[in-house]
Amino acid sequence: MSGTPTRILLADDQDDVRSGFRLVLDSQPDMTVIGEAADGATALELAHHLRPDVVLADIRMPRLDGLELTRLLAGPESTRPAKVVVVTTFDLDDYVHTALHHGACGFLLKRSGPNLLIEGVRAAMAGDALISPQITVRLLRRLSPPTPSHPHPGPGPDVLTDRERDIARLVARGFTNQEIATELVISAGTAKTHLANIQAKLKLRNRVEIAAWSWRTGLTPPAS
Repeated sequence: MSGTPTRILLADDQDDVRSGFRLVLDSQPDMTVIGEAADGATALELAHHLRPDVVLADIRMPRLDGLELTRLLAGPESTRPAKVVVVTTFDLDDYVHTALHHGACGFLLKRSGPNLLIEGVRAAMAGDALISPQITVRLLRRLSPPTPSHPHPGPGPDVLTDRERDIARLVARGFTNQEIATELVISAGTAKTHLANIQAKLKLRNRVEIAAWSWRTGLTPPAS
């Protein structure tokens, strides 16, 4: 919504982490931090009271952990689902899968830096899901390639244009929109438009599914 900053709730049990996130996010003209919580239960109460646009949640917190908080705020039982981005030190695959299964629209590592944090919030507001590139690539390497008895579902790479295939390959390698734009010498807006077209053609929901599709169809070869 033009002129209306994204309202963000921070949930992390470390004061310095919350302070750092607040400095980064409040420095953006389109974002404002409206509340902080040092434990999951307080975050849940504040989320219901303040109705933030995006909740940034750590995983390991007192009283209620970030995965359960995500389920309660973004899962199927939520009457007013919130956009939750998990931001954590712990990149265990089980955490990633659980968070996304519970409805998280992002999974970022704290060490990924401020730019990815900002892009993660913007991706959530755009209805996308952003995962730290290190995690994306590692998860894709664990996927099993298609077999004759379990072929990949959906259309193959030939439904995309050459440029769309280039972008799908970069998504599978964990590139952000800005990195895709730099690599292909296009604007970030053009990269975002291409991503939307790819999602529409392949009937996929977000860049995570694009990456998985790219790997399964052989468009992006397994990382060595």
